[in-house]
Amino acid sequence: MKIRKGDTVKVITGKEKGKTGKVLSVDLKNGMLLVERVNFVKKHQKPNQKYRQGGVIEKEAPIQVSNVMYYDEKASKATRIGAKIVDGKKVRISKKSGETLMSAKA
Repeated sequence: MKIRKGDTVKVITGKEKGKTGKVLSVDLKNGMLLVERVNFVKKHQKPNQKYRQGGVIEKEAPIQVSNVMYYDEKASKATRIGAKIVDGKKVRISKKSGETLMSAKA
């Protein structure tokens, strides 16, 4: 999977089409992403330490990785991601702008 935690992605299909957000977590096994402010669902929550009142809360639900594309802020468009060897290291590049992408770990 070419999308990583911390990347900005744009939803390209489904009810949330057109929205952009930051990737909060990645589930490699199931191919799902948790994206900030995208795909909200209502959940009935019992009272606990975190939610003392309980009740109905809204939270982000996972979205399939095939429904999103990396969003290149320099080109202001969704783009595919490629790889290139630079100085003996493999780096991710934007196909539209050709710029190297900063990894979330760096």
